[in-house]
Amino acid sequence: MKKQNMEMDEAEPPGPSGDPAQSLITTGPVSFPHNLGLEQKRAKVVWMQKPNGPSRVYKGRPTSTLRKRVFPEVSNSEWNDWHWQLRHRITNPTELQRIVRLSDDEHSAMTRSCGSLPVSITPYYACLLEGDNPDQPLRRTVVPIKAEHVHAPGEAEDPLGEDKNSPVFGLVHRYPDRVLFLVTNFCSTYCRYCTRSRMVGVGSHHHFQMKQWKRGIEYIAATPAVRDVLLSGGDPLTLEDDQLEWLLYHLRQIPHVEVVRIGTKAPVVLPQRITPGLTRMLRRYHPLWMSIHFTHPDELTPEVGRACESLADAGIPLGSQTVLLAGINDNVKTMKQLCQGLLKIRVRPYYIYQCDPILGSSHFRTSVEKGLEIIQGLRGHTTGYAVPTYVIDAPGGGGKVPLVPQYIAGRDGSDLLLKNHEGHVYRYPDPGGKVGSDQPWEKMIH
Repeated sequence: MKKQNMEMDEAEPPGPSGDPAQSLITTGPVSFPHNLGLEQKRAKVVWMQKPNGPSRVYKGRPTSTLRKRVFPEVSNSEWNDWHWQLRHRITNPTELQRIVRLSDDEHSAMTRSCGSLPVSITPYYACLLEGDNPDQPLRRTVVPIKAEHVHAPGEAEDPLGEDKNSPVFGLVHRYPDRVLFLVTNFCSTYCRYCTRSRMVGVGSHHHFQMKQWKRGIEYIAATPAVRDVLLSGGDPLTLEDDQLEWLLYHLRQIPHVEVVRIGTKAPVVLPQRITPGLTRMLRRYHPLWMSIHFTHPDELTPEVGRACESLADAGIPLGSQTVLLAGINDNVKTMKQLCQGLLKIRVRPYYIYQCDPILGSSHFRTSVEKGLEIIQGLRGHTTGYAVPTYVIDAPGGGGKVPLVPQYIAGRDGSDLLLKNHEGHVYRYPDPGGKVGSDQPWEKMIH
């Protein structure tokens, strides 16, 4: 076998030119150094179903009924092949109207493309949408409406200031010991509140090629302070196994890289992607962590449960990241159901994000008070493992700022006064402490 010489500048990961799904399938296999000892036969790419699935998984809306009606000619082997799901993504009003009855607002937004985020929905995820309910939470997250074209004050293309913290294209180095490594601008399903819509939107000029990967690897290797690398995009799990393994292998050759994380929504919108071949490959690169983007308890189907359990069985700790969205998951009942359901499939609720102020997102954003209300309704009312951290990713590149309800009621002499989840106040002896004194709490945290 020839040594890997990285001469793949023309082998593009999924990008905006042409059909991204087609480029995924036609990209040739990546060669590895001969001493890596890996099999070069491509692993089977069809997702393997367990006969019954785990009985403890939250039973979301079944896809089988709608699938039989809309895709009657599709065999089980095709449906469970993630490449088939990518090739048959729903991208226009004609295709989507086979599944749902579009409202006038939705139809108008889908036919208006100027400056907007593309529409892309996997057939699997489309089968979770309600045909006659444009207000259904899942439907609102993937089907555009005209409000996307309304730009409110404070919104920006790059509200988090990622571009200004990018020493090389595709790499964001904001925190001292970790970097965000963007490796593709392609997702199988686009969320309408996407923070990086500037990279995947119509007319995007962001191209992710092997030479960009190489520059990112070189920067990380030359920066000893970096111990933690988060692969994101786009969705890294839309890369072929050998492309993803190329990245993981070369990151693992850097001595100071201790942890690699993958940020993805694939287990939720494309559970067929979690194949035995993928999990076998991933487990070779521990310690490996995965952050999965969940939005609503209706996403917790048996298929998603099997995908997450397969990843967990491969030794990968799983955490969820959820964006707080108005009218979708902005109440205690829905968020509790989601967080408790995630624990059933071995996913730890990690973050609730305040929706970033990207262009055209005002109809999704809630008040910060709503997020604090949800945390207060979870803390003490369910297991601590089911309580995520509520954060705002500070505009302009300030990083994640955690927000918590005010549990400190004040101070009485040397006692700190604490308010619990039921609203009762308790004393804690804290002689010499300053927290809870008469000085404003806001000043004390600076």
